[in-house]
Amino acid sequence: QVQLVESGGGLVQPGGSLRLSCGASGIIFRINAMGWYRQAPGKQRELVATISSLGNTNYVDSVKGRFTISRDNAKNTVYLQMDSLKPEDTAVYYCNVPTSTYAWGQGTQVTVSS
Repeated sequence: QVQLVESGGGLVQPGGSLRLSCGASGIIFRINAMGWYRQAPGKQRELVATISSLGNTNYVDSVKGRFTISRDNAKNTVYLQMDSLKPEDTAVYYCNVPTSTYAWGQGTQVTVSS
């Protein structure tokens, strides 16, 4: 079955950086688009960034210019480089295949606070 394992979260001060990783198994990774999502307390999960199988990227307006999504097909891994972090970026971050029904992983907590 499909497994998605996120890592790399933590506590960071405003203006800091983190790099998230997500390893995927059980899918033909290289042919799938991948996305990073986040869910803040009391809010719905939102799609933050996507990367196509060809490497084309899209971002929600609130993270444009600060976050960068990338992928390594040899490692079945998708990354999210997060720079200039803000307190409103605090959330649990997940990866998944957009529009799929694959089960969510455990996510990785990102907390931006001084």
